[in-house]
Amino acid sequence: MNAIEPIDSRLSLLILQHPREKKETLATAALTVSMVRRASLVIGLSWANLSEALGRGADPRHWAVLYLGSARPHAFGLGCPVIAVDRRGEAEPNQEAALRQLEGAVLLDGSWREAKALWWRNPWLLKLQRVVLDPPGPSHYTRVRREPRREALSTIEAAALLLTQAEGRPEIAATLTAALDRMIAESRPRGFPSRPRVNA
Repeated sequence: MNAIEPIDSRLSLLILQHPREKKETLATAALTVSMVRRASLVIGLSWANLSEALGRGADPRHWAVLYLGSARPHAFGLGCPVIAVDRRGEAEPNQEAALRQLEGAVLLDGSWREAKALWWRNPWLLKLQRVVLDPPGPSHYTRVRREPRREALSTIEAAALLLTQAEGRPEIAATLTAALDRMIAESRPRGFPSRPRVNA
């Protein structure tokens, strides 16, 4: 894959990766970090708080987490790929303001089960704002992994939607999605995983 200048963004990304996901051939967290300048990746099961995971001070009130709850984003009828929700899983009344105030977002990287384990082992995530995804189309990742829900995307696709919506820059989604497509295409000679897994 040819080297591409990392994307500059206002929003920081913190990817918490389950240790098992690191072994996956087509995991996308490392690719995301290589392509987004303000993205960082930490591998483990639990951290004391946001600042420890991030490796620097951070105010959790200005960070969001890609939420794994029962909310069905398409039911809101907002037509937005990224939706800020409150603790009850209902859409925030002022979506633009909710996204504009964010300094960063946390993404959980792993299978659906692994991502849920990360959620429950890190109670500090409850202090963060919450966002859910309502992607305009199916994940490109379905060619190599089975998704449990329509809004379950690969990490790089989730990052693409978050950054594009928060910054109003559709070229970010185009660049990151193209990188995912290249990774999938280049994996074909080696074959696909024998047992498709559910990606968070």
